[in-house]
Amino acid sequence: MLILAIESSCDETSVAVVRDGREVLSNVVASQIEIHKLYGGVVPEIASRAHTEALSGCTSEALEKAEVTLDDIDAIAVTNCPGLIGALLTGLSFAKGLAYSAKKPLIPVHHIRGHVAANYLAFPELKPPFNALVVSGGHTSILGVDSYTDYRTIGYTRDDAAGEALDKAARVLGMPYPGGAAMDKMALEGDKTKIKFSVSHVDGAPYDFSFSGLKTSVINHVHTLEMKNIELSDDVKKDIAASFMSALVKTVTTRIEVLLENEKRPLVLAGGVAASKNLRMGLEEICKKYGVELYLPPLKYCGDNAAMIGAQAYYEYQNGNVADLDLNAFATAAADKLPK
Repeated sequence: MLILAIESSCDETSVAVVRDGREVLSNVVASQIEIHKLYGGVVPEIASRAHTEALSGCTSEALEKAEVTLDDIDAIAVTNCPGLIGALLTGLSFAKGLAYSAKKPLIPVHHIRGHVAANYLAFPELKPPFNALVVSGGHTSILGVDSYTDYRTIGYTRDDAAGEALDKAARVLGMPYPGGAAMDKMALEGDKTKIKFSVSHVDGAPYDFSFSGLKTSVINHVHTLEMKNIELSDDVKKDIAASFMSALVKTVTTRIEVLLENEKRPLVLAGGVAASKNLRMGLEEICKKYGVELYLPPLKYCGDNAAMIGAQAYYEYQNGNVADLDLNAFATAAADKLPK
């Protein structure tokens, strides 16, 4: 089954052609980083406009690279939740028009399920059941994946997502947007024991996360140094980055350790922050300790892309999840309960 998939939930316009949920024939991504870098973050209205300008060209390129035509496509898949509502509606409207004109089924896909499904593209042997750790700029959660379309929320962030805290910490250290990757790299060169940033715990909820305190701690630490006229030299920044990343990773791995003590399922990592070398090393250590198999997605599938949407769409279609043309977009939606 050939699926043409469209992803436009934030600031990446992407179109892909995926066969049977496992084989990527093409995956075109048009990044908006240079546009939003001017503002230090994603501007929703500008993102929506950029999607409008890029979607048609990305679709043509994806079909050409896959060496297929629209007639060869069996279904159109699109991210309809969660994300920036304007950006979602742009991609959804385009997908609806394409599905209607080409007389193809329309498959709605949850963005977070797509991130998990990115692993199906790299690991042919991977099948549910397993647990998934999703870590990105807008989401941090632990999900029980009981089947390809049956999800349970085990834990979630009560405030900021890990990626959001990471980007804001990078910004206070003077790194240009998006600063998460640079922060992660710098952390490898610093002393992670230099500063004692706190690792949060949520009373009565051992699997839930909280990153707002960590984010505030690093901001306050930098402001304190400035008030004391202590220069933010490269060495100082490296130690702050290393200490911050150590606390962030420990916040995640302490939850995973509790989970593995109670349920030794394979663990799948997903989301933009899945590209973090520090996080990968921390999870590898924990999973090795408990003898649990760990799946780490290739870096090219960590960020937002349409290939992962096409992967999940195949299983959604097999489960009968096909939408009418009145399908709507939703800014928020839990992965275990799809909106109607």
